Amino acid sequence: MPSDSFSRMDSRTSESESVNGAESLLSTSPGAASTSSRERLDSDSSDRQTRFVLPGSAGSPPKILTFDEVRDAIKNVEDMQLAHEIAINPDFKLQPYDPPESSLEKRIKSIMHDCFWDLLRSQLNADPPQYDHAIALLGDIKEGFTHIISKNNQKALDRICEVLDEKVIRQQAEQGVLDFKAYSGFIIQLMAKSCAPIRDEEVMKLNEIDDVVLAFRRILEVMDLMKLDMANCILDAARREIVGSSVEYEKHKFNEFLKAYPGGFPETEAWLLRNKCIDVNERHAKAITLINAYIEFLDWNPENEYPEIMSMDLDRLQELAGRATRLCCIASVVAIASSVPIIGQQTQNRLGLLQQVQILMENVQNNNDIADGIENVWLQVKSVILSKMQEKDQILSAESENTLKEQILSLSNKKAPVRELMWRRLIAYVRLVKTNKNVPPVPPGYTDLSDDLQTLALKFKRLTAYNYSVFGEHCEKLLDDLIKSSTTATTAAAESQAEATTTSTNEPAEKSDAST
Repeated sequence: MPSDSFSRMDSRTSESESVNGAESLLSTSPGAASTSSRERLDSDSSDRQTRFVLPGSAGSPPKILTFDEVRDAIKNVEDMQLAHEIAINPDFKLQPYDPPESSLEKRIKSIMHDCFWDLLRSQLNADPPQYDHAIALLGDIKEGFTHIISKNNQKALDRICEVLDEKVIRQQAEQGVLDFKAYSGFIIQLMAKSCAPIRDEEVMKLNEIDDVVLAFRRILEVMDLMKLDMANCILDAARREIVGSSVEYEKHKFNEFLKAYPGGFPETEAWLLRNKCIDVNERHAKAITLINAYIEFLDWNPENEYPEIMSMDLDRLQELAGRATRLCCIASVVAIASSVPIIGQQTQNRLGLLQQVQILMENVQNNNDIADGIENVWLQVKSVILSKMQEKDQILSAESENTLKEQILSLSNKKAPVRELMWRRLIAYVRLVKTNKNVPPVPPGYTDLSDDLQTLALKFKRLTAYNYSVFGEHCEKLLDDLIKSSTTATTAAAESQAEATTTSTNEPAEKSDAST
């Protein structure tokens, strides 16, 4: 792993061999060193801060972080979005940032990079050679190693600083003895000893590049990948600590938001009110209300606004809702097709049909997608059934075919009997997973989709449980207010009804007295 990168030296090449080899390559440094500082250039090498993408929350663009910002944020848990992403997504990894292909930033970056490397080549080929860009490049590579090699390996870092010392390099250049290619060999040696195993092949290929300019260009590209490895290594090492402290951190930030928005969060209140459960046991009523409220996300009405407290997880919720819709429809299609014995009684045929239906519905996210693609699904189901029956010299009657077609095409309607049944089973299973420690067996109709359904339910449970741990106190307070106001309204209505009843009862007696 990158964090103990130089421990690999002993298993490959001894440190003394590495140092001696480097010294033999770079021992041409003459006496006095120049004191001039390295000139920074507006080029590919002038800003070697590798940038990483942090996915944006709903309504906000992705955040672009430098290596130093990632390291500081992880160390201090000072970025709420990063802490939330790490806590919610156990598979989260930082990704390198690259501008969109057709963007102006991408074109400018490409032009600037090409200009830098062309200028470097022209300087090295000049007579006499010029080394301004080469010295700047080596300085940036030296700085890059500080992001690749752990600070625990101070001996290695000291050696890199010694060999890639700017004063020595500039002095060699002034004396006309700078061997730029020799430095590339030294750098590749260090990269081979400090990279993660996954980068071994890419680093070894650097030795095959004879063109020194192309070699350095590729060196920087591979170093960027090594920085990515190191950033993710730091993230993995800190994951447990971040998860342990992220809830309190997000609670703290949320309380700050509440101070800034004293009016509260109306969409969150409306969301809870829609799912309010009336029960004699107030605690039980709140628990059921929150479960129902979270379950609503799997079948969200687009006319409603999402609650503010779910803003950072909106994309995840929509993805889970799309997956739930897709699983329900796939299960419904297979259930209908299984009414034909050649499918229902032949496991291999059923699984083959299932795979084909999954491919056809892989992009389904909502009911509109189902309506658009259900005709193709029917045609594929029909083709598979007829093909399998033909192999057995069987015939599908016109009546059976029409019934199958009608039932499958009806799945574009959420109220179709089979789809409605499968949806109730899916929701019941998700509810069981959410409220129990052990994962229950999948319901009938989902046996062939058990892994997908379990993954959906567990992701939903993890997401909503984390959300509750952060915002649960606020939600329960809102529910207390709603229940209190509901109780007050109920009491007032009862008193009003009682008063009306009393008035109605007394009126005849009063009239009788007046008559007398």
